Amino acid sequence: MRCASGSVRIYVPLNTAYRGRLLEHVVRTSGSRIMVAHAALADRLSEIDVSTLREVIVVRGDSPPAGGSLVWHPQQRLDSETAAVLTPPQEILPWHNQSIVFTSGTTGPSKGVESSYLHLYSAAFDPFPYLDAEDRYLVTLPLFHVGGTVAVYAMLLRGASVAIVDSFKLDTFWSVVARTGSTFCCLLGSMATLLAKAPAAAHDRGHGLRHALMIPLCEDAAKFRERFGCDIYTLFNMSEVSVPLVSPPNPASLGSCGRPRAGIEVRIVDENDCEVAPGQVGELVVRSDRPWAMTHGYFGDPQATARAWRNGWFHTGDAFRIDETGDYRFVDRMKDSIRRRGENISSFEVEAEVCGHPSVMEAAAVAVPSPLGEDEVLVAVVPRPGASVDPEALVRYLIPRMPHFMVPRYVRVVDALPKTPTQKVQKHALRDEGIAPGAWDREAAGLHLKRSRLS
Repeated sequence: MRCASGSVRIYVPLNTAYRGRLLEHVVRTSGSRIMVAHAALADRLSEIDVSTLREVIVVRGDSPPAGGSLVWHPQQRLDSETAAVLTPPQEILPWHNQSIVFTSGTTGPSKGVESSYLHLYSAAFDPFPYLDAEDRYLVTLPLFHVGGTVAVYAMLLRGASVAIVDSFKLDTFWSVVARTGSTFCCLLGSMATLLAKAPAAAHDRGHGLRHALMIPLCEDAAKFRERFGCDIYTLFNMSEVSVPLVSPPNPASLGSCGRPRAGIEVRIVDENDCEVAPGQVGELVVRSDRPWAMTHGYFGDPQATARAWRNGWFHTGDAFRIDETGDYRFVDRMKDSIRRRGENISSFEVEAEVCGHPSVMEAAAVAVPSPLGEDEVLVAVVPRPGASVDPEALVRYLIPRMPHFMVPRYVRVVDALPKTPTQKVQKHALRDEGIAPGAWDREAAGLHLKRSRLS
């Protein structure tokens, strides 16, 4: 929660897996002064420079022992009977900041996406005309993700409802849908594939789900619809935009992200922002007819804002092409990112932590294929002269220093990283080599990591 001038409050959600350098970066960049923190996570603040942060309200437990520069408050400070009612120093207007949502840092440190109230409305209402007040959205995505936040606001705007659960669980998914009376959900990454490949069961048609977002649209889409009896949609979105591509119900073009929705313009361009021919691959750029319907910048980072908003278009950093049917198809990330279990991972941030190990001289993190259809993280490391790197010891060093989903599964110890004549790492060569012989596999070694559960 960022406390700006006067009594203005701007919502800054943080991934509950953040810790160490990454947590310090987002606290410092946001300029936050007040934080609401779970008691099980509050101790992480003692490990970092808290920058402008001054007060912490602790929920679900006791405050840490007094000390340091922070003032700690119990959960009761949030009760309506004791909390002061603050009057904004000025009228809140649609173009004022509602939130600052941090990206996953695909090309460098995470950036704070400034989002106005009208941006949130545009992302939550316009792209979902098939929802109404009778629907209930089963939210399995965390509320610090744009997917979780947009889901909640989409239903509030309609006078509809949400059912928020801890996470997606394959063995209980359909019973949760039925128990909560949910009619709509988002199936991200491998969720749809796992459900479609599960054994047939009596609840396959008795659950009540009417619509489902499938991102990406996988080869099991038709099978999923036939088996479970609900309409399938797909789309493309990111924190900075407002769902520019949407599909009609039950799209047939596998891998499609749909087409531009009303009020949105998109182009696929080359490095000079010239539109490429149909079928050719380029970067997707976006703009909206409605002012303030997309991000107006990265908080405290005017250079990143200028790079993204070039020539009047927002540059997504994602490679697309238009197929023969006119649908827009996602090809790859032009940014150097990795996607694992629904989380976008910055290779930059993985490498920064790996290089903090005293025996590592250089490191490069890349995506390698996962059996679940997304990515696994492989890190290639070069030992310091005279030192050696034990892969398991390196991973155990990383576990307390980064979110669980960022911890590499594979470690390769190499004599040197492939580089260009200008000394830039050729990550495409590492990706092409993949899980080369001799790569150490964390999971094969029995080291499995899971997200911490908060009670």
